[in-house]
Amino acid sequence: MLFSCVKSIQRFCNDEFQMQSSSSSLSGNLLPSLGARINQTTKRRKSIVSPFNSHYRLWEMFLILLVLYSAWIYPFEFAFLKYKQDALFIINNVVDGFFAIDIVLTFFVAYLDPRSYLLIDDPKKIATRYLSTWFIFDVCSTVPWQPLSLLFTRHSSGFGFKILNMLRLWRLRRVSSLFARLEKDTRFNYFWTRCTKLISVTLFAVHCAGCINYLIADRYPDPKRTWIGAVTENFKEERLWDRYVMSIYWSITTLTTTGYGDLHAENPREMLFDIFYMLFNLGLTAYLIGNMTNLVVHGTNRTRNFRDTVQAASEFASRNQLPPRIEDQMLSHIRLRFKTEGLKQQETLTSLPKAIRSSITNYLFFPIVHKVNLFQGVSLDFLFQLISEMQAEYFPPMEDVVLQNETPTDLYILVSGAVDMIAYVDGNDKVAGTAVAGEMFGEIGVLCHRPQPFTVRTRDLSQILRLNRISLVNIIKANMNDGRIIMNNFYQKQKGSLDFGEPDIDPGFMLKEWLDGGPLGERCFCHVGYQEETVNQSRNDKNQLRRRGSPYLADSWLATNSGSNSSNHCNDVRGRISIDKRVTIHMHVQKSNRSQEQLRKLIILPESLEELFRIGGQKLGGRHPTKVVNGENAEIDDISVVRDGDHLFLLENECEGARNDVT
Repeated sequence: MLFSCVKSIQRFCNDEFQMQSSSSSLSGNLLPSLGARINQTTKRRKSIVSPFNSHYRLWEMFLILLVLYSAWIYPFEFAFLKYKQDALFIINNVVDGFFAIDIVLTFFVAYLDPRSYLLIDDPKKIATRYLSTWFIFDVCSTVPWQPLSLLFTRHSSGFGFKILNMLRLWRLRRVSSLFARLEKDTRFNYFWTRCTKLISVTLFAVHCAGCINYLIADRYPDPKRTWIGAVTENFKEERLWDRYVMSIYWSITTLTTTGYGDLHAENPREMLFDIFYMLFNLGLTAYLIGNMTNLVVHGTNRTRNFRDTVQAASEFASRNQLPPRIEDQMLSHIRLRFKTEGLKQQETLTSLPKAIRSSITNYLFFPIVHKVNLFQGVSLDFLFQLISEMQAEYFPPMEDVVLQNETPTDLYILVSGAVDMIAYVDGNDKVAGTAVAGEMFGEIGVLCHRPQPFTVRTRDLSQILRLNRISLVNIIKANMNDGRIIMNNFYQKQKGSLDFGEPDIDPGFMLKEWLDGGPLGERCFCHVGYQEETVNQSRNDKNQLRRRGSPYLADSWLATNSGSNSSNHCNDVRGRISIDKRVTIHMHVQKSNRSQEQLRKLIILPESLEELFRIGGQKLGGRHPTKVVNGENAEIDDISVVRDGDHLFLLENECEGARNDVT
């Protein structure tokens, strides 16, 4: 039991708040801001300590123990003890020394800016913030008033210094912060955490009230006319423990409004204090009853709902026997959603008019999007429309953003963090590449009408921009020139990643095929190397092995597979594209012979342009065509770009350029 308790506290101090080693921790308060720049870094100055540092958290827990000691000893000493140089005097000064060290240390601890949610490590800003907030209170609560009392009064009855010594209770704010963290820690039961907090507040109020009420009786001129003197004569000669117990007994009976009349006020001072104490009890009782009602009846609203969701997700994973990796992804996503909902970033953007929302998103994300390779060279208007349709999302570490073979629906741009491209090879997940801030993924599936070629899994806490495919299509349809640039950028990138010697393709043709849902997917299927091959293993393993590749696996895939297999596969793909394509051929002639201009033939598209010229010459009256153009007067240099149902116009040398008169 002791080992389990120590282990739980150790995890609380290290796992829950450790942030300096990785920005992917979700238990702390630090999140990358929207539109985090590529060159942003989480590195701090060497002289600055992170507030999430595990060693600093241990130091804070040690100070909490000293605060609990201070909360009990200083009211007790204020009422029952006299200042003198004894063991308690030494202990109190040692405790004050630790808090003095913490004051100096605070000047070197970074803080979290509540507005920008960024970790501030500038020493000047840290010092300015501390000096303008809690510095004075911390100093006043640490000054050694007890030694000063002995130094200036030369005796132990300095009542004014005793009152100043009560400023030590300012340290209780640390306990409040501790309970705020414990309430959000899912390893501790929320109900009992809240009950512990309420009980602690009640006991502290009872302790302080009992000590103050005894102090009033102790300093009253006539001891017999006091609440304790009326019951026990010469009460000052009673044991210290007996006097303290009687004081706590009076405080408890007064707080609970169940006083039996055996201990009651005997003089105006005590009556006045009792009045204020009972008024205070009204507020304290309302606070206790309200909180207990909230716990028992209504739960804890958002925090309680978060904990219930975590519990439900854990039970769902256990009931359905999900793998630990998927369960961890579920819980991490729920925790991150809880934190991002608290920021209310998406709610703020949604509540604004579209024009203001577009201005904000362009200000935040334009520095990232305009550097993406796919959008190089496009117009600013196109980027403005594109960014306005993007949505920023947070993903915790080790969460799958895209699954291999998933239907392509979105395009993703990484704003901060990093992701791994994972391919399923030989029955195992293998990392094919890594994308960092400023890079894109998912474009292969979206632009090629193909299932996603790999799984994308986050490595760190990542902020990702998501663009829906339908929105991309609509924007490109309104900006066709920018669409051609995008297709050219995409083709050049994939051609550089894995080149099979395919001739250049007109980006406008690629764009038209993509918008029409044509065979561009087949061509991309060949170009990007998303291939499926069945190969024979060694003699000892005669089972079949299914391989899947990607641009990132191109080199390793080609190293293990012969070049002939790759080219044959591409040729097979092209063959499937051109097979059974029916086209209508026309012979373009001079205006003087308009009757022959209407001559046309429906044929099966051959495999080469030379064969097309030969067939056209035979079918159209012994002509000798040397060029072919489509209905838009674009010359065709590659037979593979011809689509099923196209109208092709054959030209002889003397007819070149006369296509302008064809309707």
